[in-house]
Amino acid sequence: MTTATRDRARLAAAFHALSDETRLAIIERLRRGECCVCELMDQLEAAQSRLSFHLKVLRDAGLIDCRREGRWAYYWLVPEALDRLEAAVGALRPTRVALAQAGANQAPCCS
Repeated sequence: MTTATRDRARLAAAFHALSDETRLAIIERLRRGECCVCELMDQLEAAQSRLSFHLKVLRDAGLIDCRREGRWAYYWLVPEALDRLEAAVGALRPTRVALAQAGANQAPCCS
């Protein structure tokens, strides 16, 4: 697998992870800092099994990480992963050439 293919797969996994309202709510909560899973359960009014599934999706995508302390798990955002997402979204913007061509009302290429 090439590096570009691996990067696209990682990006797709991150976008998939962010495509769910519960996972977005988890991300929003973790913006304030590390959080115990019990706090997430209370704040999101989510059952442990449902929350565990969503946390696994976010971890598999590399957006969050965790540590165990006794019975509890503590989660936090991975800033580098969010930086990569931000850069990837920025790279999706049309180039100046593409914008200029679109503004020039060029004839379709397949006329």
